[in-house]
Amino acid sequence: MTGVKKIIEVPKRRPLAFDLFVNRLNDWWPADYTWSGDTLVDIGIDARVGGLCTEYGPFGFRCDWGRVLQLITAEKLVFLWQIGPARVPEPDPDKASVVSVLFYDMNHGTTGMELLHSGFENHGEGAAAYVRAMDSARGWEYILGLFVRYANAYAPPV
Repeated sequence: MTGVKKIIEVPKRRPLAFDLFVNRLNDWWPADYTWSGDTLVDIGIDARVGGLCTEYGPFGFRCDWGRVLQLITAEKLVFLWQIGPARVPEPDPDKASVVSVLFYDMNHGTTGMELLHSGFENHGEGAAAYVRAMDSARGWEYILGLFVRYANAYAPPV
């Protein structure tokens, strides 16, 4: 089974692009890719090996949807994607796929990002349809498009 690979260019230097992607997830991640939707309180990645990817919603709702496997600041983030094909949290890490994001310098102060989402077979039944969904215009292309739009508009505080 194949995975999903997306390559984008971010209009920021690599350390800032990495910071915006990892540490400001709540500012750009699409609410329609959360369980809380419009009532989302916070979503983030604890940027350390073993750190959790967590969503917080109303009334104390909390959902851990991943775990950081590898982190090289400004270069690489690898995390488990513990969300099943039916968009249900998957607590068993052996039934998770893996998202790897590489950050690299490009010309004129921009950053290239390569995202590889692999291991869909770990999700079991529905994995093939899951690959197609995440490789569609409403999958990673949509998510990363929102990130590029956010990064493009981002102006650091003075």
